[in-house]
Amino acid sequence: MTSVARETFGRIGIWSGALHASRVDDAGKAAIAEAAVELEELGYGTLWMGGSPSPDDAVALVAATRAVTVATGILSIWEHGAGEVAARIAGAGESARGRLVLGLGVSHDKLAPQYAKPYSAMVEYLDALDRAVPPVGGAQRILAALGPKMLRLAADRSLGAHPYLVTAEHTAEAREALGPDALLAPELSVVLDPDLDRARATARGMLEQYFQLPNYTNNLLRLGFTEDDFADGGSARLLDALFALGDADRVRARAGEYFDAGADHVAFQVLTASGGRSGLPLAAWRELASVFADQL
Repeated sequence: MTSVARETFGRIGIWSGALHASRVDDAGKAAIAEAAVELEELGYGTLWMGGSPSPDDAVALVAATRAVTVATGILSIWEHGAGEVAARIAGAGESARGRLVLGLGVSHDKLAPQYAKPYSAMVEYLDALDRAVPPVGGAQRILAALGPKMLRLAADRSLGAHPYLVTAEHTAEAREALGPDALLAPELSVVLDPDLDRARATARGMLEQYFQLPNYTNNLLRLGFTEDDFADGGSARLLDALFALGDADRVRARAGEYFDAGADHVAFQVLTASGGRSGLPLAAWRELASVFADQL
């Protein structure tokens, strides 16, 4: 990967499941567009559309902004065929294609009835994107990857990897698997709350759904956690390893651990006690931009 690609993503991005314009009414669409414009003005390098966005969601966010990179984080290969995705991106125009990065993932067997042979399915999907006219080549895509096999595929067939719900230790392992050139852009969930007990409660509210998905729990077990760490919403040890909890200075320190482990870019997902992962937490995004001003 060239330095140009790293500059395109920037050091810090925002990951949010609330950036899906297709899921809201006209007022909601306007609020998303305004938030995206402000995030770009604040200096964030990449806007990650969390959850399972569609190609139309991504194209709409590109249209609402001027120059920021927009990435899907993560589009499920089971929900949108490669031909459909390539055609929609092609129809968005050359300038949009230049700013849109297709984050792709195999999702989970509990969420996708057709889930089978995920690695082979991803290879076939990438092949289909390469055959499209125009193609959606490796420089336009990044893969959700946790294990060594998918990480190697990410390095070989895309810009790199966008791991979700991972520790700094996993980031170091991912860097080794990817090699020095591929982009490594982990998501890091943030709870800006100086009350540690309250911050952990917010984090546990987000974690509950992921304990039902073996792709995540198996990865955590590989990293040395145990089934006991999944009890009662997650142990303090697990929470402190997966999240940035506390004030903005603590978030900066935690992000530094991921950069030291080999990340090129960190995508912050802000969680709030009142709204969990929903909504547009503009105040928190502004606070983080202030703390990371020298990296934006």
